[in-house]
Amino acid sequence: MNTSRLARVMLCIAFALGATRHASAQSAGANVVALGWFHVQTLDSSSNQTTSVPPAPIYSVLGLPTSFTSPGTSQTVSNADTVGLTITHFLTDNIAITTVAGVPPTFKVYGQGILQAPGPAGALGNVNLGSAANNPLVTSVREWSPALLFQYYLFDANARFRPFVGLGVSYNWFSSIQLNPNFQTDLNQQLGATLAAGSGHPTPTSVSAQSTPSWQPVFNAGLTYHIDDRWSVIGSVSFIPLKTDTVITVKAADGATLSQSRSTLKVNPVISFLALAYTF
Repeated sequence: MNTSRLARVMLCIAFALGATRHASAQSAGANVVALGWFHVQTLDSSSNQTTSVPPAPIYSVLGLPTSFTSPGTSQTVSNADTVGLTITHFLTDNIAITTVAGVPPTFKVYGQGILQAPGPAGALGNVNLGSAANNPLVTSVREWSPALLFQYYLFDANARFRPFVGLGVSYNWFSSIQLNPNFQTDLNQQLGATLAAGSGHPTPTSVSAQSTPSWQPVFNAGLTYHIDDRWSVIGSVSFIPLKTDTVITVKAADGATLSQSRSTLKVNPVISFLALAYTF
């Protein structure tokens, strides 16, 4: 056997042994830890802002209803990037369970349209949600979306390329909501002061925001490429049909609620994940 042929044979043997080792990498009982990058692209939409105020005699005189919707108002959410971590345990050679975590991404929320009461009461003031000074309305908000996925891996455990699909559930909530100071000032001066005077509550008024948490399904698909029996590269795409109710509250100095403006915001993030993984 000449040297070149021997080299080819040895190369084939080495490749075969490497492929065999892959069987232990993604076989039943194996654990895979992946650290990488999440890119979150939002496919957002929202309902109009609906504002509610407590009843007061002066409101009836001005024709101010206790609840009104401002046509043309809406919200949009920025995209985001962050560090992601997944931990996968293979129950069988083809079925795995994965937990998804990472550093919560930070988003900005932008507004459009004019918040204004209908009829004569609209002359008391309005807030332009789309003005440059007021945007972004929310300068920073963190989204928490830990998830649990059940995944099915195609092909044999010794395959170098292994596509997978997954289905799971995530619990989503938002924290550290920071409102634009200009937006807060505008809302206090245009709406808060008027409502405080009309209902007999003291000023200055204050503005805060919150959003509702929710459980949502997660749809997932991806591909694993094995570098060797321990290291691999993972790429995946996930979709969460996420929506939340946002609430902007104006309060008087004595703590009384003067108004609450609500909107249903559909974030609907598409999450891309690229990571380096280690199997043990």
